[in-house]
Amino acid sequence: MRAHTREKWIQTAFFACAVLSIFTTVGIVAVLIFETVTFFSEVSLVDFLTDREWTPLFADKHFGILPLLSGTLLVTLISMLVALPCGLLTSLYLSEYAPEAVRKIIKPLLEVLAGIPTVVYGYFALLFVTPLLQNIIPIHLAGFNSLSPGIVMGMMILPLVTSLSEDAMRAVPMSLREAGFALGSNRLQVSFKVVIPAAFSGISASFILAVSRAIGETMIVAIAAGQQPRLTMNPLVPVETMTAYIVQVSLGDTPAGTLEYKTIFVVGMALFVSTLVLNVLSHRLRKRFREVYR
Repeated sequence: MRAHTREKWIQTAFFACAVLSIFTTVGIVAVLIFETVTFFSEVSLVDFLTDREWTPLFADKHFGILPLLSGTLLVTLISMLVALPCGLLTSLYLSEYAPEAVRKIIKPLLEVLAGIPTVVYGYFALLFVTPLLQNIIPIHLAGFNSLSPGIVMGMMILPLVTSLSEDAMRAVPMSLREAGFALGSNRLQVSFKVVIPAAFSGISASFILAVSRAIGETMIVAIAAGQQPRLTMNPLVPVETMTAYIVQVSLGDTPAGTLEYKTIFVVGMALFVSTLVLNVLSHRLRKRFREVYR
């Protein structure tokens, strides 16, 4: 009887935690929607989506999200060019080539990267990677740019891609590999033509989750990318991302309740919609291409 009562209390506590997380999410979304609707009662949605300037904190106010969106996409693209191929190849090595002793050493070391505070990555990009690139690249690289934070962000999300992709590859049954070897394929051919296609759902999900993580990153871009919203795809000049703008306004002297202050909510809503779409896409890909082995 006492054990049954204890189980009931534990079940109730778990249910309360679940309900609290749901209400927290609903509250955040409700605040974003309310402030966004209030913002668009004063600013045209067409101007927000098409204007090429973002200057809500200046006298000549423009509220076009395109400069912030382009900066976010540029940094995310650079980080993906670093994290996706490196993460896929690393996970392939850990799953198919590395001895168990080596795997037990390398995988925890990669996980250390995920535990480093992002502010450390930001100053690493600003004070080490940027000067290094300025000495390597023959053309002018500004002190604040999107190239160095993109590279460092790729290093930061590398463990996410590696860990999820490696788990998906190790879930592929050994019988599929043995069938490939029986047909005369070598290990490289089995890896790329058997293991990766069989683990495609998990690999694609890890890629999309990594993109979502990169879009929402704050401190690296706030420190190393600059705070100059501009519509460009040039990685050598300063840019501003959506998260960096939210930090800029939140730490500034913008009065609460003003139109300028409400911009952080509409930018936050744009981030929320972006990450929501990516997470839904990840779920659909995993469900569509998931292989069930018996």
